[in-house]
Amino acid sequence: MQKHRNILVSLVAAVLVAATGARAEDIIIATPNPSYVPLLPITVALGEGYFEDEGLNVRVEALNGSGAVLQSLASGQAQIGNPGAGPFLSARARDLDVTFLYRLNPNSSYGLVVPEASDADTPEKLRGKVIGIGTADGAEAAFTRSIFNDSGMTEGTDYSFLVVGDGGLAIAAFSRGDIDAYAAATGDAAILNSRGIPVRNITPDRFRKFFGNGLAAMTAYIEENPDVVERFGRAIVKGARFAEKPENIDAVVDHIATINPQEAEDRDFVKALVEQIIVRQAPFEPAKGFGYQDHEAWVAWQDSLVQSGDLEKPVADLNAVYTNEFVERWNAVD
Repeated sequence: MQKHRNILVSLVAAVLVAATGARAEDIIIATPNPSYVPLLPITVALGEGYFEDEGLNVRVEALNGSGAVLQSLASGQAQIGNPGAGPFLSARARDLDVTFLYRLNPNSSYGLVVPEASDADTPEKLRGKVIGIGTADGAEAAFTRSIFNDSGMTEGTDYSFLVVGDGGLAIAAFSRGDIDAYAAATGDAAILNSRGIPVRNITPDRFRKFFGNGLAAMTAYIEENPDVVERFGRAIVKGARFAEKPENIDAVVDHIATINPQEAEDRDFVKALVEQIIVRQAPFEPAKGFGYQDHEAWVAWQDSLVQSGDLEKPVADLNAVYTNEFVERWNAVD
């Protein structure tokens, strides 16, 4: 089905070229995992034809973690990436000239969860325990390390990480007793709860405001292709506005099913997950629109990463790591 979808997108782009005389712009989006649910605005933009309307031929490529996403951008294999803030700032500190374009998840996409039967109700009560993570260099690892550091706990001494994979793989790790807690994304928690491992979120309140993965591109690409970036963002905002309307929930699930049939086999579960994602992707300040990035949240992320040791020192210019240049024009769509 995915192959058929890609063929259809290419055919539509070809028709657009013939009709307008303009070449459709190819964009590859590199994502840190294969799920299309966290990419709701992109998924809807693909399904509703919003990218084609903007003269864009978009393809999504799933990789393994934010580190791989950033490498893909650096090598030019992808034009847009979906990294987490922790790996992104670490890459900036290594002088990778990449810019955060769109805050896809203003609310935190991650949480430290434990089984319902666990006695742990704070991070401190996980001292000496094993914490499961999806990937070693993923955003969830940096996020969780910051939580423990804030509690005065050091990795390798007071707790340890174990890479167990995403979602369903964590079920097996809990069942075997390999892990005592898990750094869960929204989808991971939903899978655990629906598959017989009910979990509780014990993330301290102040960490729940840390924004999740967003959209980024190499700074040179943005500077050389501002019109493409504007058209791309317009299509995404249209997708976000479509997805947030309750009456469109079935159409949203249909789009997920068309692109990735296996992901939508349990429609009730997917609907519940979509509803959670919509809440996490709602702007903190609706008047400023989808994609807007406030500086204070970047400061909070950087301070936490420096404190945890994931960043040796603050980046040279935090204002330069992100841009709101396109936000107003993106949100000017009908």
